[in-house]
Amino acid sequence: MPIIRHVIPGFPPSASPSPHATETDGFVYLTGQFPRDLDAPDSPFPEGIEAQTEATLRNMARVLEALDLGWANLVSMRVFLTAFERDYDAMNAVYGRIIPVECRPVRTCVGVTALVRGALIEMDCVLKR
Repeated sequence: MPIIRHVIPGFPPSASPSPHATETDGFVYLTGQFPRDLDAPDSPFPEGIEAQTEATLRNMARVLEALDLGWANLVSMRVFLTAFERDYDAMNAVYGRIIPVECRPVRTCVGVTALVRGALIEMDCVLKR
């Protein structure tokens, strides 16, 4: 099967030199999402891990919608936190409010030293169409 590289019209370019998502064999791989405002991508990030988690998941939902997908298509997710011990519980609380129980994928969460533009969080995922 060919690989489809999705660059979504009307969305800001990815922070890295990559498409918004790639798709092959019925699987969609979403590039890392972080808490930028997709309508004003150069504006400052919201303050705190709760607001940044919510913004990141909101961005993810917008990309999924543009690809005709939703939370129910999730297979796996990775979460990257720059202050793992401080932010893990608060991130989980927001994640648990937004991702419905019946849609939650397998997940890995790791602490990292830094993320793009000083973000506290970045998330990527794999989905099944």
